[in-house]
Amino acid sequence: MELTEHPLIRKLLALGLPAADYVIAGSGPLLAHGLRDTVGDLDIVARGAAWRMVLGRADPVPAPSGHGRVVMLCGGGIEVFDRWLPGTRDPDEMINGAEWVRGIPFCPLREVLMWKERYDREKDREDVRLIREHLRNARTGRAEVSPDMP
Repeated sequence: MELTEHPLIRKLLALGLPAADYVIAGSGPLLAHGLRDTVGDLDIVARGAAWRMVLGRADPVPAPSGHGRVVMLCGGGIEVFDRWLPGTRDPDEMINGAEWVRGIPFCPLREVLMWKERYDREKDREDVRLIREHLRNARTGRAEVSPDMP
């Protein structure tokens, strides 16, 4: 499936958030690289105009991590955070360091790998394996290029 046709990506794009003010975190970057076809939701870190726009749609609640706030949109399919997990870079650094795929800002896979390894949750272990394999193949020139990649 083309990245911009993924149902959650379509919902995110339909929100009209300014792309310079958010980044897709969590497992979303695995979609961008063709490592996963599905994710349960999209985790977005937002600032500035993007954060103000989501505040106009729903009230923020404490983030499950206990770090910052989250606005739940699209029945929980889009979770917009004002900061990411404890011990990660601040929102400005994350957003400014985004990797752009099809005009959409994603956290780089190396950064995603660091969080997923640090938290070592059962649900993330397959993602860790996929990211490590992808990065290893990229270093050796054997990386498969997703059909969605420019």
